Amino acid sequence: MRLLVLGGSGFLGRAVVDEAGARGWAVTTFNRGLRGPAPEGAETLHGDRLDPSSLAVLGSGRKWDAVVDTWSGIPRAVRDSARVLRGRVGTYAYVSSRSVYAPPVPPDADESAPVLASSPDAEDGDYGEQKAGGELAAVRAFGDDALIARAGLILGPHEDVGRLPWWLTRAARGGPMLAPGPADLPIQYIDARDLAAWLVSCVAAGTGGVFNAVSRPGHASMGALLDAVVAVTGGAASLRWVDPAPILAAGVVPWTDLPVWIPPEHEFETFGLHSADASKAEAAGLRPRPVEETVGDTWAWLRSIGGSVPQRPDRPAVGLDPAIEAAILASAGSPSP
Repeated sequence: MRLLVLGGSGFLGRAVVDEAGARGWAVTTFNRGLRGPAPEGAETLHGDRLDPSSLAVLGSGRKWDAVVDTWSGIPRAVRDSARVLRGRVGTYAYVSSRSVYAPPVPPDADESAPVLASSPDAEDGDYGEQKAGGELAAVRAFGDDALIARAGLILGPHEDVGRLPWWLTRAARGGPMLAPGPADLPIQYIDARDLAAWLVSCVAAGTGGVFNAVSRPGHASMGALLDAVVAVTGGAASLRWVDPAPILAAGVVPWTDLPVWIPPEHEFETFGLHSADASKAEAAGLRPRPVEETVGDTWAWLRSIGGSVPQRPDRPAVGLDPAIEAAILASAGSPSP
Protein backbone atom coordinates (compact mmCIF):
# COMPACT_ATOMS: atom_id res chain seq x y z
CA MET A 1 0.00 0.00 0.00
CA ARG A 2 1.09 3.54 -0.79
CA LEU A 3 -0.24 6.00 1.79
CA LEU A 4 -0.17 9.79 1.70
CA VAL A 5 -0.53 11.53 5.06
CA LEU A 6 -1.43 15.21 4.91
CA GLY A 7 0.32 16.23 8.10
CA GLY A 8 2.34 13.37 9.52
CA SER A 9 4.77 15.07 11.89
CA GLY A 10 2.42 15.92 14.76
CA PHE A 11 0.43 13.88 17.24
CA LEU A 12 -2.12 11.79 15.35
CA GLY A 13 -0.44 12.13 11.97
CA ARG A 14 2.76 10.74 13.45
CA ALA A 15 0.85 7.76 14.87
CA VAL A 16 -0.66 7.07 11.43
CA VAL A 17 2.80 7.16 9.81
CA ASP A 18 4.19 4.83 12.47
CA GLU A 19 1.31 2.37 12.07
CA ALA A 20 1.49 2.28 8.28
CA GLY A 21 5.27 1.96 8.37
CA ALA A 22 5.01 -0.95 10.80
CA ARG A 23 2.82 -2.71 8.24
CA GLY A 24 5.45 -2.25 5.58
CA TRP A 25 3.59 0.43 3.63
CA ALA A 26 5.28 3.12 1.56
CA VAL A 27 4.40 6.37 3.34
CA THR A 28 4.64 9.93 2.05
CA THR A 29 3.94 12.95 4.25
CA PHE A 30 3.05 16.46 3.12
CA ASN A 31 3.30 19.36 5.57
CA ARG A 32 4.95 22.70 6.21
CA GLY A 33 7.86 21.21 8.13
CA LEU A 34 7.11 23.32 11.20
CA ARG A 35 6.59 20.55 13.77
CA GLY A 36 9.70 18.48 13.29
CA PRO A 37 10.54 15.69 10.86
CA ALA A 38 8.23 12.83 9.99
CA PRO A 39 9.06 9.45 11.53
CA GLU A 40 12.03 7.66 10.02
CA GLY A 41 11.34 5.81 6.80
CA ALA A 42 8.67 8.16 5.45
CA GLU A 43 9.15 10.29 2.37
CA THR A 44 8.62 13.97 3.15
CA LEU A 45 7.15 16.61 0.85
CA HIS A 46 6.86 20.20 2.02
CA GLY A 47 4.21 22.77 1.17
CA ASP A 48 1.61 25.09 2.65
CA ARG A 49 -1.93 23.86 2.10
CA LEU A 50 -3.25 27.42 2.33
CA ASP A 51 -1.19 28.24 -0.77
CA PRO A 52 -2.80 26.27 -3.63
CA SER A 53 0.33 26.62 -5.77
CA SER A 54 2.33 24.52 -3.30
CA LEU A 55 -0.03 21.57 -3.88
CA ALA A 56 1.46 21.04 -7.34
CA VAL A 57 3.91 18.52 -5.90
CA LEU A 58 0.93 16.26 -5.11
CA GLY A 59 -0.42 16.42 -8.63
CA SER A 60 2.78 15.82 -10.57
CA GLY A 61 1.81 12.43 -11.95
CA ARG A 62 1.95 10.69 -8.58
CA LYS A 63 -0.64 8.29 -7.18
CA TRP A 64 -1.35 6.74 -3.81
CA ASP A 65 -3.72 4.02 -2.68
CA ALA A 66 -5.14 6.17 0.12
CA VAL A 67 -4.73 9.45 1.95
CA VAL A 68 -5.22 10.38 5.61
CA ASP A 69 -5.86 14.08 6.20
CA THR A 70 -5.42 15.50 9.74
CA TRP A 71 -6.02 19.19 8.90
CA SER A 72 -7.56 21.30 11.68
CA GLY A 73 -7.93 24.71 10.05
CA ILE A 74 -10.17 26.41 7.52
CA PRO A 75 -12.03 24.04 5.16
CA ARG A 76 -10.65 25.31 1.88
CA ALA A 77 -7.34 23.55 2.64
CA VAL A 78 -9.21 20.24 2.54
CA ARG A 79 -11.16 21.39 -0.51
CA ASP A 80 -8.05 22.26 -2.49
CA SER A 81 -6.11 19.14 -1.48
CA ALA A 82 -9.04 16.86 -2.26
CA ARG A 83 -9.45 18.45 -5.69
CA VAL A 84 -5.80 17.86 -6.54
CA LEU A 85 -5.88 14.26 -5.27
CA ARG A 86 -9.19 13.23 -6.85
CA GLY A 87 -8.37 10.44 -9.28
CA ARG A 88 -4.92 9.97 -7.74
CA VAL A 89 -5.93 8.14 -4.55
CA GLY A 90 -8.57 5.61 -3.60
CA THR A 91 -9.96 6.27 -0.12
CA TYR A 92 -9.73 9.78 1.35
CA ALA A 93 -9.82 9.62 5.15
CA TYR A 94 -10.50 12.95 6.82
CA VAL A 95 -9.99 13.12 10.58
CA SER A 96 -12.84 15.28 11.77
CA SER A 97 -14.17 15.87 15.27
CA ARG A 98 -17.25 15.25 17.37
CA SER A 99 -17.29 19.04 17.72
CA VAL A 100 -19.13 19.14 14.38
CA TYR A 101 -22.40 18.17 16.11
CA ALA A 102 -24.87 20.98 16.76
CA PRO A 103 -25.66 21.33 20.46
CA PRO A 104 -27.52 20.20 22.34
CA VAL A 105 -26.25 16.74 21.42
CA PRO A 106 -28.55 14.03 22.84
CA PRO A 107 -26.97 11.34 25.04
CA ASP A 108 -25.84 8.32 23.01
CA ALA A 109 -26.19 10.28 19.75
CA ASP A 110 -24.97 8.42 16.68
CA GLU A 111 -23.62 9.71 13.39
CA SER A 112 -27.06 10.86 12.24
CA ALA A 113 -27.20 13.70 14.80
CA PRO A 114 -27.48 17.23 13.29
CA VAL A 115 -24.21 18.90 12.31
CA LEU A 116 -23.20 22.57 12.45
CA ALA A 117 -23.80 24.60 9.32
CA SER A 118 -20.64 25.17 7.32
CA SER A 119 -19.18 25.27 3.82
CA PRO A 120 -16.16 23.66 2.13
CA ASP A 121 -15.27 27.17 0.99
CA ALA A 122 -15.37 28.74 4.46
CA GLU A 123 -12.57 31.12 5.40
CA ASP A 124 -13.40 31.33 9.10
CA GLY A 125 -15.62 29.80 11.80
CA ASP A 126 -15.01 28.10 15.12
CA TYR A 127 -13.31 24.72 15.42
CA GLY A 128 -16.49 22.67 14.97
CA GLU A 129 -17.64 24.70 11.98
CA GLN A 130 -14.26 24.38 10.32
CA LYS A 131 -14.24 20.62 10.81
CA ALA A 132 -17.78 20.38 9.43
CA GLY A 133 -16.65 22.30 6.35
CA GLY A 134 -13.70 19.97 5.95
CA GLU A 135 -16.06 17.00 5.95
CA LEU A 136 -18.14 18.59 3.21
CA ALA A 137 -15.01 19.22 1.15
CA ALA A 138 -13.84 15.61 1.41
CA VAL A 139 -17.27 14.20 0.55
CA ARG A 140 -17.75 16.63 -2.33
CA ALA A 141 -14.52 15.37 -3.93
CA PHE A 142 -14.66 11.66 -3.02
CA GLY A 143 -18.30 10.83 -2.33
CA ASP A 144 -18.70 7.34 -0.88
CA ASP A 145 -14.93 6.86 -0.96
CA ALA A 146 -14.53 9.50 1.77
CA LEU A 147 -13.99 8.17 5.28
CA ILE A 148 -15.03 10.74 7.89
CA ALA A 149 -13.60 9.91 11.31
CA ARG A 150 -15.27 12.06 13.96
CA ALA A 151 -12.73 11.63 16.71
CA GLY A 152 -13.44 12.72 20.24
CA LEU A 153 -10.84 13.44 22.88
CA ILE A 154 -7.50 12.04 21.63
CA LEU A 155 -4.88 11.02 24.21
CA GLY A 156 -1.60 9.11 24.20
CA PRO A 157 2.14 9.57 23.61
CA HIS A 158 3.14 12.71 21.65
CA GLU A 159 -0.03 14.55 22.72
CA ASP A 160 0.50 18.22 21.90
CA VAL A 161 -2.56 19.77 23.53
CA GLY A 162 -1.35 18.88 27.02
CA ARG A 163 -4.40 17.35 28.66
CA LEU A 164 -3.04 14.01 29.91
CA PRO A 165 0.51 15.40 30.23
CA TRP A 166 -0.82 18.07 32.58
CA TRP A 167 -2.40 15.50 34.88
CA LEU A 168 0.80 13.44 34.83
CA THR A 169 3.08 16.34 35.69
CA ARG A 170 0.68 17.46 38.40
CA ALA A 171 0.68 14.00 39.99
CA ALA A 172 4.46 13.78 39.75
CA ARG A 173 4.69 16.99 41.78
CA GLY A 174 3.06 15.09 44.64
CA GLY A 175 1.06 16.16 47.65
CA PRO A 176 -2.73 16.46 48.00
CA MET A 177 -4.17 16.58 44.48
CA LEU A 178 -7.57 17.89 43.54
CA ALA A 179 -9.63 15.13 41.93
CA PRO A 180 -12.83 16.52 40.40
CA GLY A 181 -15.79 14.31 41.21
CA PRO A 182 -17.62 12.16 40.92
CA ALA A 183 -14.98 9.44 40.69
CA ASP A 184 -17.29 7.18 38.70
CA LEU A 185 -17.94 9.90 36.08
CA PRO A 186 -17.74 8.14 32.67
CA ILE A 187 -15.24 9.54 30.19
CA GLN A 188 -14.86 8.84 26.49
CA TYR A 189 -11.67 9.25 24.47
CA ILE A 190 -9.41 7.43 21.99
CA ASP A 191 -5.72 6.63 22.15
CA ALA A 192 -4.05 8.15 19.06
CA ARG A 193 -2.40 4.81 18.30
CA ASP A 194 -5.72 2.97 18.33
CA LEU A 195 -7.29 5.60 16.10
CA ALA A 196 -4.29 5.37 13.76
CA ALA A 197 -4.50 1.57 13.58
CA TRP A 198 -8.20 1.79 12.78
CA LEU A 199 -7.70 4.46 10.11
CA VAL A 200 -4.98 2.44 8.40
CA SER A 201 -7.11 -0.72 8.46
CA CYS A 202 -10.11 1.16 7.09
CA VAL A 203 -8.26 2.73 4.16
CA ALA A 204 -6.70 -0.65 3.36
CA ALA A 205 -10.21 -2.10 3.13
CA GLY A 206 -11.57 0.88 1.19
CA THR A 207 -14.03 1.72 3.97
CA GLY A 208 -16.03 4.92 3.50
CA GLY A 209 -18.71 6.66 5.52
CA VAL A 210 -19.04 8.63 8.74
CA PHE A 211 -17.95 7.21 12.11
CA ASN A 212 -17.77 8.39 15.70
CA ALA A 213 -14.15 7.28 16.08
CA VAL A 214 -13.90 7.12 19.85
CA SER A 215 -14.23 4.59 22.66
CA ARG A 216 -17.64 3.57 23.90
CA PRO A 217 -19.14 5.72 26.69
CA GLY A 218 -17.73 4.60 30.02
CA HIS A 219 -14.65 2.94 28.54
CA ALA A 220 -13.01 4.59 31.55
CA SER A 221 -13.94 6.94 34.38
CA MET A 222 -12.29 9.96 35.96
CA GLY A 223 -11.43 7.69 38.88
CA ALA A 224 -9.75 5.09 36.69
CA LEU A 225 -7.86 7.78 34.79
CA LEU A 226 -6.55 9.56 37.87
CA ASP A 227 -5.77 6.33 39.73
CA ALA A 228 -3.61 5.32 36.77
CA VAL A 229 -1.99 8.77 36.67
CA VAL A 230 -1.02 8.58 40.34
CA ALA A 231 0.20 4.99 40.06
CA VAL A 232 2.52 5.48 37.07
CA THR A 233 4.07 8.64 38.52
CA GLY A 234 5.11 6.82 41.67
CA GLY A 235 2.28 7.53 44.08
CA ALA A 236 3.66 10.84 45.37
CA ALA A 237 0.24 12.48 44.97
CA SER A 238 -2.82 11.65 47.06
CA LEU A 239 -6.18 12.14 45.40
CA ARG A 240 -8.64 14.40 47.19
CA TRP A 241 -12.05 13.93 45.60
CA VAL A 242 -14.17 17.08 45.66
CA ASP A 243 -17.74 17.49 44.46
CA PRO A 244 -18.29 19.69 41.40
CA ALA A 245 -20.12 22.52 43.19
CA PRO A 246 -17.20 24.06 45.14
CA ILE A 247 -14.88 23.57 42.16
CA LEU A 248 -17.22 25.44 39.83
CA ALA A 249 -17.87 28.10 42.49
CA ALA A 250 -14.14 28.82 42.48
CA GLY A 251 -14.38 29.77 38.81
CA VAL A 252 -12.73 26.61 37.48
CA VAL A 253 -13.58 25.91 33.83
CA PRO A 254 -14.14 22.22 33.08
CA TRP A 255 -12.25 20.66 30.18
CA THR A 256 -9.56 23.37 30.15
CA ASP A 257 -8.62 24.17 33.77
CA LEU A 258 -9.21 20.53 34.69
CA PRO A 259 -8.63 18.65 31.43
CA VAL A 260 -11.01 15.84 30.40
CA TRP A 261 -13.48 16.59 33.22
CA ILE A 262 -17.03 17.66 32.41
CA PRO A 263 -19.24 17.43 35.53
CA PRO A 264 -22.81 16.13 35.43
CA GLU A 265 -25.44 18.66 34.32
CA HIS A 266 -22.82 21.21 33.31
CA GLU A 267 -23.53 23.23 30.16
CA PHE A 268 -20.58 21.55 28.44
CA GLU A 269 -22.55 18.31 28.54
CA THR A 270 -24.65 19.71 25.69
CA PHE A 271 -21.69 19.02 23.39
CA GLY A 272 -21.90 15.30 24.10
CA LEU A 273 -18.13 14.88 24.39
CA HIS A 274 -18.36 11.86 26.70
CA SER A 275 -21.58 10.24 25.50
CA ALA A 276 -21.33 9.34 21.81
CA ASP A 277 -22.65 6.13 20.34
CA ALA A 278 -19.46 4.57 18.96
CA SER A 279 -20.96 1.19 18.04
CA LYS A 280 -20.52 1.76 14.29
CA ALA A 281 -16.76 2.30 14.61
CA GLU A 282 -16.49 -0.63 17.00
CA ALA A 283 -18.27 -2.84 14.47
CA ALA A 284 -15.74 -1.60 11.89
CA GLY A 285 -12.84 -2.77 14.06
CA LEU A 286 -11.99 0.10 16.42
CA ARG A 287 -10.39 -1.46 19.52
CA PRO A 288 -9.46 0.99 22.31
CA ARG A 289 -6.77 -0.18 24.73
CA PRO A 290 -7.11 0.03 28.55
CA VAL A 291 -6.72 3.44 30.14
CA GLU A 292 -3.79 2.19 32.22
CA GLU A 293 -1.80 1.47 29.05
CA THR A 294 -2.49 4.90 27.55
CA VAL A 295 -1.49 6.62 30.80
CA GLY A 296 1.62 4.50 31.33
CA ASP A 297 2.91 4.93 27.79
CA THR A 298 2.26 8.68 27.85
CA TRP A 299 4.23 9.02 31.08
CA ALA A 300 7.13 6.98 29.64
CA TRP A 301 7.19 9.23 26.57
CA LEU A 302 6.95 12.39 28.66
CA ARG A 303 9.91 11.31 30.76
CA SER A 304 11.89 10.46 27.63
CA ILE A 305 11.65 14.10 26.47
CA GLY A 306 12.55 15.55 29.84
CA GLY A 307 9.05 16.16 31.15
CA SER A 308 8.41 19.37 29.24
CA VAL A 309 4.86 19.31 27.89
CA PRO A 310 4.67 20.12 24.16
CA GLN A 311 2.03 22.70 23.28
CA ARG A 312 0.45 23.35 19.92
CA PRO A 313 0.54 27.08 19.20
CA ASP A 314 -3.05 27.01 17.90
CA ARG A 315 -4.49 25.54 21.10
CA PRO A 316 -4.85 27.28 24.48
CA ALA A 317 -2.79 26.01 27.39
CA VAL A 318 -4.64 23.76 29.83
CA GLY A 319 -4.32 23.16 33.55
CA LEU A 320 -5.24 24.59 36.93
CA ASP A 321 -3.37 27.31 38.77
CA PRO A 322 -1.76 25.71 41.87
CA ALA A 323 -3.01 28.53 44.08
CA ILE A 324 -6.61 27.90 43.02
CA GLU A 325 -6.19 24.17 43.58
CA ALA A 326 -4.80 24.80 47.07
CA ALA A 327 -7.67 27.13 47.93
CA ILE A 328 -10.28 24.60 46.82
CA LEU A 329 -8.61 21.82 48.81
CA ALA A 330 -8.39 24.02 51.89
CA SER A 331 -12.06 24.96 51.69
CA ALA A 332 -13.06 21.33 51.12
CA GLY A 333 -11.61 20.29 54.48
CA SER A 334 -10.66 16.73 55.33
CA PRO A 335 -10.96 14.10 52.61
CA SER A 336 -14.08 11.95 52.61
CA PRO A 337 -13.61 8.41 53.96
